[in-house]
Amino acid sequence: MPEILVVDDEPGIRELMREILEEEGFEVRMAEHGAAARAALDDKVPDLVLLDIWMPDVDGVSLLKEWKTQGRLTMPVVMMSGHGTVHTAVEATRLGAFDYLEKPVSYKQLLDTVRKALETRRPRPITSGSLGALGQGEAIRRLTQRLNLAASAGLPLLLLTRPGIGEEIVARFMTPPDGPFLRVDEPGQLADRPTDLLARAKNGLVYVPDLVALSTMQQRGLALLIARRAEFGARVVAASQQPLAHLLADGRVLQDLHDQLAHAVVELPTLAERREDIPALATRLLEDACARLLVPPRPLSEGALAALCAHDWPGNLAELEAVVGRLALETGEGAIETAVVTAMLGREEAETGRTGVDLMLHLPLKDAREAFERAYLEALLTECGWAMSKTAERAGLDRTNLYRKVKQLGIEAPGRDRES
Repeated sequence: MPEILVVDDEPGIRELMREILEEEGFEVRMAEHGAAARAALDDKVPDLVLLDIWMPDVDGVSLLKEWKTQGRLTMPVVMMSGHGTVHTAVEATRLGAFDYLEKPVSYKQLLDTVRKALETRRPRPITSGSLGALGQGEAIRRLTQRLNLAASAGLPLLLLTRPGIGEEIVARFMTPPDGPFLRVDEPGQLADRPTDLLARAKNGLVYVPDLVALSTMQQRGLALLIARRAEFGARVVAASQQPLAHLLADGRVLQDLHDQLAHAVVELPTLAERREDIPALATRLLEDACARLLVPPRPLSEGALAALCAHDWPGNLAELEAVVGRLALETGEGAIETAVVTAMLGREEAETGRTGVDLMLHLPLKDAREAFERAYLEALLTECGWAMSKTAERAGLDRTNLYRKVKQLGIEAPGRDRES
């Protein structure tokens, strides 16, 4: 049911309105003055505010103006006063009040005004912005729907990702509108002061970018964040490149944390799985790169776009952005042609089979490190005939650590696994 905030300094009026409204099935919160109303709005935005004009600390019209100036007038507000004037009513309406009621307010007038005000409200967004930076195709539309469902249900979320896929864009999208976004780059905070993170992310979102990297104590801290998130009105989103079930089977995730996250695992589509997004993404990224590099803007020919669409993009969006950044620096005039794109993609594949060093310079450090480790280990495993003992010796790793690293990076042997 809709929630109504009643702001009035007279206890008798507050209680009477609460009884009337609750009898009609509405949820009611009460505030005795302006400061309490501010705190109530900070805690949760109601569906409607019944706001008294004359209060001891701040008058209702000033509070209404304050909310409008701050962009917080996202709900209908009905002003109330026992000794108001026509000027006051006009001023309140000009500032955005839905209506003005004179006290004593009759039962019927109160309910009629409340119902009319609630009919005018627009559904408040539950997420921030859009996923347009990832694309506009069917896969992104389905992803948006799933994320909105998870946000509506208040579930903690685990994003199943791949390198360069754009998981932080998704996490930021999941942040409540106007709420803070807190990325946990120092996992030690999860073990030392987990509730401090929730306090900093009140009415916002805590994002843990690498579930696999968390120690046992840090996982317990994350489990505590999830368990207490509702107290702070915060959402919790984590990301992993390894499926949750695999992590549990390998003993790399706590059972309790697994159970908390298992109800809302969202696998993010790779760029190769949504090739219809590539032309628009490449065009936009090229425009941005040309502006950033201060070079004349150039379009991509239809053939060039087709070549980009045909590429597998193991580095996903980050790799596409890096390639397009290099294309922006190509000499010549007019449209960038197919031959330029195919030559660049061919050089990239010839260098490492994944992404070249030049390309890695355009990647975030975490993605570049993963890309290098994957390319290095795949090349070394291939040279050693996928014999794990020999590869571990060549790499200077313990064989158990090599197995763990191969699983973490999602490296799979061609055909069946071999061991010496």
